[in-house]
Amino acid sequence: MTRKASLHFIDPNSRHRAELARVGFTLGHHSEVYGDLSELSVHPPREGIIIARDMPEEGGVSMILERLSRLGIWLPLIAIDADPRPGRIVEAIKAGALDYLSLPLETERFERCLNRIEKEAEVFGAARRRMIEARDRISSLSTREREVLEWLSEGSSNKVIARELEISPRTVEIHRANMMHKLGARHAAEAVRLKLEARLEPKIEVQP
Repeated sequence: MTRKASLHFIDPNSRHRAELARVGFTLGHHSEVYGDLSELSVHPPREGIIIARDMPEEGGVSMILERLSRLGIWLPLIAIDADPRPGRIVEAIKAGALDYLSLPLETERFERCLNRIEKEAEVFGAARRRMIEARDRISSLSTREREVLEWLSEGSSNKVIARELEISPRTVEIHRANMMHKLGARHAAEAVRLKLEARLEPKIEVQP
């Protein structure tokens, strides 16, 4: 791409920040460095890519993305750390990181990663915004309303849902109507779409 993305490095160690910025500058990117999210929040970036140190003792990548969403920042994120365990990499990707790179950064791999993510950045931002908004709506549901939504997402009819939840079809209709109202969904397909956009792990077990 002709226009290089701005890189926003978050790392509590000043020496590490300087090294990360050097790699970014070497690749021709404008690079900003921050000691933590509080520094970044003073002037929230509206474009570019965030590269953040994964610190599980402080909540890890999921915490970083949650705080970014509260700041209205929907930029793609790359997690970094020295010798990360496979479990942490999986956890970070599930939370929403687009990649996880080991430190020290390998310049060629970092460049390939940036080239790929630059192309996905706009789509990623829009998708993440929809995900957070969908999760916020779904969080307003009661436990029973959430169960109805999950069974509805499996293509179940009101009668099937009633049998699975051991309640009457009429009660299912009431929970379904309340669920649709809270989600602002006009029809079942819209409610299911919100569920898919939220990317939440299912809490029901569907028998084959």
